[in-house]
Amino acid sequence: MQLKFLTSGKVKDVYELEDGKLLFKFSNRVSAYDVKFKDEIPRKGEILCKFAEYWFKKLDVPNHFVERKSDTEIIVKKMDMLPIECVVRGYFYGSLVARWKNRLTVSSSKIPIELASKLPQPIFDPTTKSTHDMPITKTQAVSQELVTSDVYDLLSEKSIKIYEKMAEIADDAGFILADLKLEFGKFNNEIILADSIGPDEFRLWPKDAYKIGETQEAYDKQLLRDWLTENGYQKKFDDTRSSGDEPIAPSIPSDLVSKMTQRYVTAYERLTGNTL
Repeated sequence: MQLKFLTSGKVKDVYELEDGKLLFKFSNRVSAYDVKFKDEIPRKGEILCKFAEYWFKKLDVPNHFVERKSDTEIIVKKMDMLPIECVVRGYFYGSLVARWKNRLTVSSSKIPIELASKLPQPIFDPTTKSTHDMPITKTQAVSQELVTSDVYDLLSEKSIKIYEKMAEIADDAGFILADLKLEFGKFNNEIILADSIGPDEFRLWPKDAYKIGETQEAYDKQLLRDWLTENGYQKKFDDTRSSGDEPIAPSIPSDLVSKMTQRYVTAYERLTGNTL
């Protein structure tokens, strides 16, 4: 099988096959706050790969998945990707907290919401696709000609429906799906689900440890983000970028690396019912 290397992303490497399809090779690499780390998370690539296969097969929506080739590789259809990331938020958490007062309300009047509380309904909160993703409104997305008004509405509807289906599955497995990032592309003039879906694309909390008003137990990449924030690295990253330089990633403590691997494995096995 002849492979043509196309690109290397934060987590996966992409190759083109002779028949025009693409091969995604998932790695153990990790990034947070748009900073790539030298340390790797053992088994992460395998779990992301098998999660992608699980969700693409489980969700009853057209998508680009063809087959899984190995523990870390899947084959997908090549598409024209849409230039926005489709984020759905079901809980008041993450970057939404800092932006809430300026951008969003959940009713006709603003109401106080506690950290990690459930929103009255899931909201579509997309971002640009760039080195540093930025939240974008429908007006901005249309005026910048990223998508048309009709396509934006279609993406919003599709994304929320997928989130709700995944949230049901997570709930049955004892988890809360707090939010989700999806990507879509065009294949034969149809907009279908693409990229991958796993703990790098969603926040997953165990229901038995859920407490409103507190930082939640994370079974996803949020574990690393929380450690960076608690130790002042997030601020250092922001300050470094403000001065025109690129941040340098610190070393990840070995116990945190082990904890992330353990929780990725647990999330996969409990959600899918499969054993790694």
